[in-house]
Parts: sequence; structure tokens; C-alpha cells
Amino acid sequence: MTPDTTQRPLRADAERNRRLIMETAERMFAERGAVATLNEIAHEAGVGVGTVYRRFTDLQTLVDALFTERFTTFLEVAAAAAEQPDPGRALRHYLLEAARRRAQDRALEVILAHADITAEPIARMRDDLGRHVDGLAERAVAAGAVREDFASADVYAFLLMIGTVADRTEDVAPDAWRRYAELLLTGFGLAQDPGPKDSAPRPPVLTDAQALQIWPKRTASES
Repeated sequence: MTPDTTQRPLRADAERNRRLIMETAERMFAERGAVATLNEIAHEAGVGVGTVYRRFTDLQTLVDALFTERFTTFLEVAAAAAEQPDPGRALRHYLLEAARRRAQDRALEVILAHADITAEPIARMRDDLGRHVDGLAERAVAAGAVREDFASADVYAFLLMIGTVADRTEDVAPDAWRRYAELLLTGFGLAQDPGPKDSAPRPPVLTDAQALQIWPKRTASES
């Protein structure tokens, strides 16, 4: 057996462990916030503490890895949107795809809040995404494809609103975010595109029963 063939399974195992650790941390962050320790993450993932520390020297390193993974994806989405020739469709594509990813990622806000945004490569990635989003917004405004006072700051506010709706309705009406995304996009001037790639039906309005289910609840300590 050659050295190469003996090393490949170890590399695959290492990558599987790394993926398992990151996915476990994501779930714990979504449920509890960034209060989990690496020891707790290791226990929850069913791997040894030493395995976790070989991959991530501390909790900050793990959070930063999760940030990098997500921003890499958002950069890819923004780059794909920028390739569309129609400025309005390009901006709408980014907003909807970013909203979908935020709706499906309850750990994202925790990761953004705790990542070291002053360190490289995180700072560079954040700035790169900002430039991409600025370009999409400015191009759409210049083309008259969106209301003239639209700015890239509106993208952040849009995702914040959609993320809040998605988090509150996840267990009641998991597609509700799409309805409110469409309402906001229409307000921006980016009405639904009739093309086949953008023809998903808008989810219905929440029923009274669903609205009651997402009504704010007292915490256990307040009861």
C-alpha cells in the first residue's frame, strides 16, 4: 500500500469530522446563541474534544470558519446576479436568493454578531460583498429598475426583516417569508418577474390561528 492510499481515508475522515463539528455548532448556535463551548459542541457531535481542537483552536476560530463559509456563498450569489444583463432582474435575483438563504439559516445572525470582522480574510470578504451589493443597487437605480432612493443599506434592512419573519414562522408557516419578501420587492419597484425561473406562487397570508401561534410568549422565568 502506497503512502497516498493510506492518507486518503484520513483526509476524508478529517473532512467529515470538520463538517460534523460545523453543522453541530450551527444547530447549537441557532437554538442557544453563541454560548456553547467547544467541549459542549464535541459532546453534541459525538466526537472527542481533541478532534474539535485539532480542527478549531478556539470558539472564535470556529465562528470565523462558519462566517467565511457563508460569505463565500453570498459572494457567489452576488457574482451570479451581476452577470444578468437586466439590472432589475439582477438585483431581484440577489435579494430573493439571499433572503432564501437567510430564511433557512437561523444561525446566521449569531455568526454575524460574533465573527471577528476586523481579521483577514473576513474583513476583505465583507468589503467585497459590500462592493458587489453596491454595484447591483447602483446599476438598478441608474436603469430606473428600482425606486430612485433605493440604496445598498436597504438590502441589509430587507434581509433583517425577512430573517425575523422566517425565524418566527419557521414552525408554523415555513414559506411565509416569501410572501413578505415579494411585498417588499414590489415596494422597491421590483415586481414579480413572470419568467419561469421566478414563477413560484406567493404563499397565502397567515391565518388567525397561525398568527396566534407566533404571538410573543412569556419565557419560563416570567411565568
